Amino acid sequence: MTVEAALRSPLTAAEGPEPVLLDPSGYVQAGGDGRHTLHLMVEGVHCGACVRRIERALAAQAGVESARVNLTTRRLVVTWRGAAAMAARLVEVVTREGFRATPYDPRQLAAGDAEAERRLLRALAVAGFAAGNVMLLSISVWAGQAYAMGNATRALMHWFSALIALPAIAYAGQPFFSSALGALRKRRTNMDVPISVGVLLAAGMSLFETIRGGQHAYFDSAVALLFFLLIGRFLDLRARGRARSAAARLLALGAEAVTVLLADGRRQVLPAASVAPGMTVLVAAGERIGIDGRVQAGRSEIDTSLITGESLPRPVGVGDPVFAGTINQAAPLRLETTAVGERTLLAEIVRLMELAEQRRARYVVLADRIARLYAPAVHGLALATFLGWTILGGIAWQTALLYAVAVLIITCPCALGLAVPAVQVIASGRLLRRGILLKSATALERLAEVDTVVLDKTGTLTIGHPELDRRQPIDSSALKLAASLAGASRHPLAKALCRAAPSVPVADDVEEIAGQGLRCGNVRLGNRNWCGMAATDEASGPELWLARPDRPPVRFTFSDPLRADAASVIESLHRQGFAIELLSGDRAPAVAGIASEVGIERWQAARTPADKCAHLERLAHEGRKVLMVGDGLNDAPALAAAHVSASPASAIDISQNAADAVFQGDRLQPVLELLTVARRSHRLIRQNLALALAYNLIAVPVAILGLATPLIAAVCMSGSSLLVVGNALRLGRGR
Repeated sequence: MTVEAALRSPLTAAEGPEPVLLDPSGYVQAGGDGRHTLHLMVEGVHCGACVRRIERALAAQAGVESARVNLTTRRLVVTWRGAAAMAARLVEVVTREGFRATPYDPRQLAAGDAEAERRLLRALAVAGFAAGNVMLLSISVWAGQAYAMGNATRALMHWFSALIALPAIAYAGQPFFSSALGALRKRRTNMDVPISVGVLLAAGMSLFETIRGGQHAYFDSAVALLFFLLIGRFLDLRARGRARSAAARLLALGAEAVTVLLADGRRQVLPAASVAPGMTVLVAAGERIGIDGRVQAGRSEIDTSLITGESLPRPVGVGDPVFAGTINQAAPLRLETTAVGERTLLAEIVRLMELAEQRRARYVVLADRIARLYAPAVHGLALATFLGWTILGGIAWQTALLYAVAVLIITCPCALGLAVPAVQVIASGRLLRRGILLKSATALERLAEVDTVVLDKTGTLTIGHPELDRRQPIDSSALKLAASLAGASRHPLAKALCRAAPSVPVADDVEEIAGQGLRCGNVRLGNRNWCGMAATDEASGPELWLARPDRPPVRFTFSDPLRADAASVIESLHRQGFAIELLSGDRAPAVAGIASEVGIERWQAARTPADKCAHLERLAHEGRKVLMVGDGLNDAPALAAAHVSASPASAIDISQNAADAVFQGDRLQPVLELLTVARRSHRLIRQNLALALAYNLIAVPVAILGLATPLIAAVCMSGSSLLVVGNALRLGRGR
């Protein structure tokens, strides 16, 4: 069977439309030494157990060297030695495990996620509507227990509840029921199986009790449980969608059409993916570069801030390398293509982000870890209750089953389910009032574990754009003349001069020389060599020189100002026992100066995205829990790789998407607030979990003994939930 046939086979078309097939070269890549790599998108992956199942099944195949599934992006990457035709067998392995495999396409993934969100939102609305109405009817029944409600009235209330709850459960439970059914068909279980059993058994027994005129019906609990579970599933999908959008935006930067110069001299516009290494590409001034290459002809300045984090453009000439995603600012260039598509530096950054996100996706929130043990324990107790009352108690199986269902209902994890979300909601509200947005469900828990803070320089410790250094006296007439020339340029240093003298009009007939500077008649504003200064006299930082006839040259120096509270925040972090490091892609002199100014002893300069990720991995291997704070594209993989991450609102969209928290304003104080709130939240979450478990220790024996009437169950469940929420509200008080 070919790869295309495997992808078209009925096994891969269990649900949804038939996939649109791509050229096999788009997802099967040949490497050295007989290695091949397969890129697929796997549908139906909901949890870490699904990931482990796929990876184990593929790793068991002869020749497979590695198999990784990213839970967030759902990308499967398999590497093997052998023939390319083995891809078809690997696709069959995935489909036999009960998952649908299609060629990896971020656009198809986004469209599928949008439709899944709409389905979940509709199911959530139906479940919420039903839960609210059924609860009103149940309250009437509970109240009637104290005031001798007649059997006919109670039965009528139960039938109304059934008419509302059963259709709602049938519709809103589809995300769980279909997943559970698919797992059972493959003779396996997943987390949706016990959920489905609990909901269906509660609804079925409630209907049985209603038909026979019994006193106990639990439609309210079944629908409410479904409602809360759907909230969690919807929020989880939204969180993964935000994480995927970071990689999608990165890929979009490299998806530019490029102009190729053919051998006969003609020009042809091609998608970047259609360009082959060795082709000649023309890049106009102001155009984003779509390939990795080397300059054949021309001289310009390249905005590499997305790659290196350095705010100043980098001059390039013949022989210099350039990378996809950067912007050619000054003059046209002719490039020789060296890499395209998955082999570009931009694609490598995407892979770094996905690998880092995959490691983080395996991190499970504390309540979920408890729930993994909680669900089988509760179902085991329910089964034991049924068997105990049937065999030892000598009662009818219908009554014994009713007691077993009561165990499932009274132990409905409302308090456990609220233990973490209640604190998260209060913490998120407090942080939001202070200009901090939490983007991850596990961010607070990971922030509470932090012992090391790693900061980027440009745009994080500093404001992120150069300003004229006024520590040395400046001739006002020279400044006005320089600003009049600078107004004709988009260079960051020229813009800084204009901000220093905003009222100066732009001079006429200004000529910009790529990589050199500005010229107006005999007046020049640019780099030191072009303005006649000695090349051996090296600059200590960003600078511009103004050269005029019969006048000595004037030097303008620039610096990237620190955030106003940077030094005080670093001092506070030191006092609280955090280890602080500075990790930057900027030049060593600039990084050393900033580190000395704010009191950071450990710093590294000229770090690439891969270098930053490698350093964070070394810290992780040392047992350190790192909070990474950064703002550039070069920081995005590190933000995803860190134990937890934060980004200022001034950062590019990609970094904000990769980060767990985003803070506004020109101050660094939000980093301290994040850590403080996280530590308090962690204490409250543990207290809430203890309260929820204590409730179950009391409620379970009551249910097992058959003493759990609906009124007792309602009071216990409501009381435990109110206690948990009240404890969480303490976080909103004080600073």
